[in-house]
Amino acid sequence: KSTGSWYTVKEEAGPTVACRIKGKFRLDELKSTNPVSVGDRVTFEMDDITGNGVITHIHERKNYIIRKATNLSKQTHILAANIDQAILLVTINYPITTNIFIDRFLTSAEAYRIPVVLLFNKTDRYDAKHLAQMEELRAVYESIGYETRALSAKNQENLDEIRELLR
Repeated sequence: KSTGSWYTVKEEAGPTVACRIKGKFRLDELKSTNPVSVGDRVTFEMDDITGNGVITHIHERKNYIIRKATNLSKQTHILAANIDQAILLVTINYPITTNIFIDRFLTSAEAYRIPVVLLFNKTDRYDAKHLAQMEELRAVYESIGYETRALSAKNQENLDEIRELLR
């Protein structure tokens, strides 16, 4: 977790530790507005005086996803790092998730080497036309290598499969 200048770091087999970042990371020529991101693997040392941690090293990322910084600089903002998978929740109606949105999401994820699962939700609200439309979309995306699932969160249908995905 990142909140300004403080980071909550989860130890591999232990509790979370409130950490600050070592000053040298702020001074390096960064192309990113945030040197540490959610999902980063870091090394930290405990500060005996404050009882807080100090992040001393950021390990190499297997992947990450960025967006342009909100200011007018040429910097980027890292949204997350070391992402195992992205899950896009898609609805055929109530509201409609457009093909353009799905394709843009998949393109971004591919650019950063992030596997995606498409979850088609609200199946309880679909009539025969909407179910056919969903199956057509699933077939299209599965034919190009994406995993898809259908569920109804409201009716608790197929939620065990989703819990397994999240695990």
